Amino acid sequence: MDIILNTLITLSALGVVLAVILFVVAQKFKVIEDPKIDEVEACTPGANCGGCGLPGCRGFAEACVKAETLEGLYCPAGGNEVMKEIADVLGLTAEEKEPQIAVVRCNGSHDKRRKTTTYDSALSCAVSATLFGGDTDCQYGCLGLGDCVEVCTFDAIYIDEESGLPIVDEDKCTACGACVTACPKDIIELRNKGKKSRRIYVSCVNHDKGAPAKRACDSACIACNKCVKACPFDAIVVENFCAYIDYEKCKLCRKCVEVCPTGAILELNFPPRKVKVENTETSEIEN
Repeated sequence: MDIILNTLITLSALGVVLAVILFVVAQKFKVIEDPKIDEVEACTPGANCGGCGLPGCRGFAEACVKAETLEGLYCPAGGNEVMKEIADVLGLTAEEKEPQIAVVRCNGSHDKRRKTTTYDSALSCAVSATLFGGDTDCQYGCLGLGDCVEVCTFDAIYIDEESGLPIVDEDKCTACGACVTACPKDIIELRNKGKKSRRIYVSCVNHDKGAPAKRACDSACIACNKCVKACPFDAIVVENFCAYIDYEKCKLCRKCVEVCPTGAILELNFPPRKVKVENTETSEIEN
């Protein structure tokens, strides 16, 4: 009986001593967080998408509170409205940015880019890109296996069954950049959304010369430079046999679209072009 009682007393005393030690250590190393971190985090969308370049919304909130200015800090999922709220909480100024959206720079649908091999392995773009260049003669184009779809936390991108290409939902895309990072072919990029969501861009990243590129895909850029010559704003450059439109310089005149012989330049959300109708009366008089 004495042995049991002594054991209980010893264990109780040991427990009290350890509790005191833990309390002292906890107080010594206690980290007191700024309460504004919680306020800033409450302003964020809570998506934890990583589009800001930091580990989640909490990490972004901590960075904002610790920073002297909000320069270089931006929440793409929340946009300018969220940044204004954060700036108000911290008594700082947030720079407004143009809204952006993800665009898929590949127009090589099944009918334009014919399959030449058969892929029979893991349904992952990352795995496929590691094993071989793709199941068509274009080694640069979209693999269509949906890695971009898997990483999108906003359900803003899906693979179109008919074309085999990713389609971005403009209403849902927050330009977090997750799909950009996930694409092993680097065909997805963030571009300014544009006024009335109107955008013009080269939907091709093929760096082969004109003839091989055209054989691989009917809508490939063949580096003919016609778009460069047609652009009055010096917004287009051709590098590595592929044209690229600088969205900061582009004024959406659409002249490049008209001269592209392969349809590699896409124009989105523009009104239909006016059809030129010949003056029949003038033609009859001339005849």
